[in-house]
Amino acid sequence: MLASGLALVLAIAAPSAQAQTPGEHIGFVDMKRLVDNAPQMEDSRRKLEAEFSARDATLKADETRLGERRATYARDGATLPKDKADAMKREIDALERSIKRNRDNLRNELKTRSDQELDQSWREINNVVVEFARDAGFDLIVQSPVIYASPRIDITDQVLERLKRQHQPGTAGQ
Repeated sequence: MLASGLALVLAIAAPSAQAQTPGEHIGFVDMKRLVDNAPQMEDSRRKLEAEFSARDATLKADETRLGERRATYARDGATLPKDKADAMKREIDALERSIKRNRDNLRNELKTRSDQELDQSWREINNVVVEFARDAGFDLIVQSPVIYASPRIDITDQVLERLKRQHQPGTAGQ
């Protein structure tokens, strides 16, 4: 973000920087599209899904069990002896608290792991952008968001192809 903002400020401040002179080679890369479509990110998403699927399934099973307990209590609570109805209500309340705590923990851990995976993939994607820019002789690469970038300077597809060529399945986040 800072680099694209700096490039914009320089373009506005320096009249000679507004028009590309012969020898200048400027490109644009849509980082959101790279992050959304890079195979490294797809691997990260699959890795996180596998890592958290068992806990998610357990949470869903607990939610189903809670729904069943609530239905039983709603149906039978009025006819049960008071001590049994109170015990069932305490069980429902405890299960609700447990589910909420587990859901919050799962959400926080997933967020932390997602951030770790994104950080790892982001570094790799940035490195490939820089490598591509150097190899192709670019003087400046501006990343999204920008107000306007001509499709003729958009290098996103070429960088994405390089990411795909360099990608080794199963290595995301390692």
